Amino acid sequence: MQAASFPNTDVIKGAMFIGGEWRFGVASNEIEVENPATEDVIATIPEGSAQDAYDALEAAQMAQPSWAALPAVQRGRMVARLADAVDANADGFARLVTAEQGKPLDQARGEIGAVSMFLRYAAENARRIEGDIMPSDNVGEDIYIRRHPHGVVVGLTSWNYPAALAARKLGPALVAGNTFVLLAHEITPLSGLELARLAAEVGFPAGVFNVVTGRGRTVGQTMVESPITGLITMTGSTRAGREIYRAGADQLKVLRLELGGKAPFIVMDDADIDAAVAAAVTARYTNCGQICTCNERMYLHSNIANEFLEKFTAASAALTIGDPMTNPDMGPKVSGVEVDKVADIVRQSVEGGAEVLLEGGPLNDGQYAKGHWYAPTVLEVTDNASPVIRDEVFGPVVAALRVDSFDEAIAKANNSEYGLSAYLFTRDMRRLMRAPHELKFGELYLNRANGEQVQAFHTGWGQSGLGGEDGKYGFDGYLRKQTTYLNWG
Repeated sequence: MQAASFPNTDVIKGAMFIGGEWRFGVASNEIEVENPATEDVIATIPEGSAQDAYDALEAAQMAQPSWAALPAVQRGRMVARLADAVDANADGFARLVTAEQGKPLDQARGEIGAVSMFLRYAAENARRIEGDIMPSDNVGEDIYIRRHPHGVVVGLTSWNYPAALAARKLGPALVAGNTFVLLAHEITPLSGLELARLAAEVGFPAGVFNVVTGRGRTVGQTMVESPITGLITMTGSTRAGREIYRAGADQLKVLRLELGGKAPFIVMDDADIDAAVAAAVTARYTNCGQICTCNERMYLHSNIANEFLEKFTAASAALTIGDPMTNPDMGPKVSGVEVDKVADIVRQSVEGGAEVLLEGGPLNDGQYAKGHWYAPTVLEVTDNASPVIRDEVFGPVVAALRVDSFDEAIAKANNSEYGLSAYLFTRDMRRLMRAPHELKFGELYLNRANGEQVQAFHTGWGQSGLGGEDGKYGFDGYLRKQTTYLNWG
């Protein structure tokens, strides 16, 4: 891939990375990559075909036996070398993320730091691939349980954290002995291609890491349905997850799906209000609200609702919005389609009775005449079925609903098809202890803002997904178990 320093006037000519080589694909069709802050075309990438997907899978399949035959520590060292290359190229990598995705530069730098962290943690797991030996019921026999790689892993990632999500899957997959094929999201493909460039630079064997560009309904579906694919790991919408689930059903594919979220943010009457407001702002507006664990709906005890909403609305209104390269609080939404989706949810909610406490909405004149901008918007509702409470917004819009008790907050929070993350602010230890028992979500943030850690486990319940990432449980998902009965008597 042609290197570039952003912002500039050059258009990157992207290419796919298959079998250790850069190539432009079977067809000549291209996809334009847009800077969401300016609407300028910053790159073109091949619109990959089914044949390109097959080629990448076959390259990964050919490379996998020799890669798996290496001692795990050698695979770990190679992944650690990739982390070193990421660190050495961190500033340019972050600018690439900002240019294609729109997040403020400091947040992009944080994302590249996460790329390195995910890779290094995966490398450390090279000596943690363990099995079991257990006694048999038979004389002169032992039972062995070993862990093996799945073979070829396909990674499908979202556009909100294009570099970090790729690394989160790539590192553990490779250390476990799998080879990897990444479908770089067509909106933000440059991060995946940059990761491939660095992998080639540090000497990854051909075919171990491949990146295909194109659209999910062509390239992604081919990868999901191919008999070569051993494991599919995907981060994206619940709608897309259901489609992948159906596409992989005939071959009983092993799936790891991190899907949508609708995180409740519960604030009780004994909470530290200032701390809760600060966390609610961070958890709503970071990356323009484009995080699956974001604060999506607030349940506020009626005794503190007025104070909380006054402070939260003022803090929301004070956020700066602008050129992400200058580090405002918020950059643009990733696309015009996303702006329209958020605006439609707000419109439906207001028509259904929601009160507007802070009217932000789309920005499209003056300095915002170009780009995909949406200002913070705060609503208050009385109906737990309001679209802004029910549907994933994935943008800088949040609604509040008043509750009179902890029991009511729990019941309303659980009344959702999603089950990824939830928040609770309270000083009451009994409530804090009840929360893990009663909140039906895979990840809880109690008296803190969002931000998972690499040694933990990031997982969703319900329509928020299957499997999970991170920590020893996430790493174990990239391995399958084999039982051997050895009779030596």
